[in-house]
Amino acid sequence: MMKIDAPAQSAPAKGAPSKGAPAKGGPVRRRPPRPYDRLRAGARAALRGRHPAFGKLVPAAIGIFILATAVAVAMETVPDLPPWIARTLMIFELVAVGVFAAEYVLRLLVAKRPLNYALSFWGIVDLLSFLPTLLFLGTDMLAARVLRLLRLVRLLKLFKRETAFDRLTKAVREVGEELSLVAIAAAITLYLAAVGIYFFEHRAQPEDFGSIPQSLWWALVTLTTVGYGDAVPVTGGGRVFAGLVIIVGLGIVALPTALMTAALMRGAKAARDDRHPNRRDEP
Repeated sequence: MMKIDAPAQSAPAKGAPSKGAPAKGGPVRRRPPRPYDRLRAGARAALRGRHPAFGKLVPAAIGIFILATAVAVAMETVPDLPPWIARTLMIFELVAVGVFAAEYVLRLLVAKRPLNYALSFWGIVDLLSFLPTLLFLGTDMLAARVLRLLRLVRLLKLFKRETAFDRLTKAVREVGEELSLVAIAAAITLYLAAVGIYFFEHRAQPEDFGSIPQSLWWALVTLTTVGYGDAVPVTGGGRVFAGLVIIVGLGIVALPTALMTAALMRGAKAARDDRHPNRRDEP
């Protein structure tokens, strides 16, 4: 009987996975997170007020501390403070510098892109919240005192994680062109108001309306409906013109307010729809 040889097995195609190797496109084995990565993620969540254990405790504590430093800055300007209060304020300022410097360094360490954070708006605010005081602490020169006032940018940190503030900035960008147009119209109206009141009042009150640049102050306080009363028209034509300027000023103030209100309402509705998608179609 003739013996039939078994067919020879063909060699695996080039690029085909070898026996026992994971198939291409299969599950990728991820490297387990290191303890340092978990620590960074936890610190980042705590600073943002999203930590499962601390919640919003850390941002709230920083906010209270910022308000306390604002009170301390105001107290430093009170003359003839008792020595013990002055020393307490100085110690508190040292503590504030340490706290804000530690917060800045911690944010740098836990940021996914430290350089981007350092060059961002909020990164610069965090830096200015302690650096001027640190550089000029104990210096009594006028320039040093002025630079130390930059520590008041700490108040901006109160808005850092507020979603409402984010909606406000988004609304400003949304109606930016309309606000620019309103600003141009307001500037033109301001100039015309100064010209008009100068025409009616410069002979009757040369001390208050002796020139158009001098009349700009009256036009500004009248258009903004403040009306300090330090310069008022006395002629009949000047009073009629002032009444028209006041009416126009009400519209100039109301128009950007209406634009911002509409943009904020749209932003709030969009945020509400994102949180509750099932209510999107509800009236």
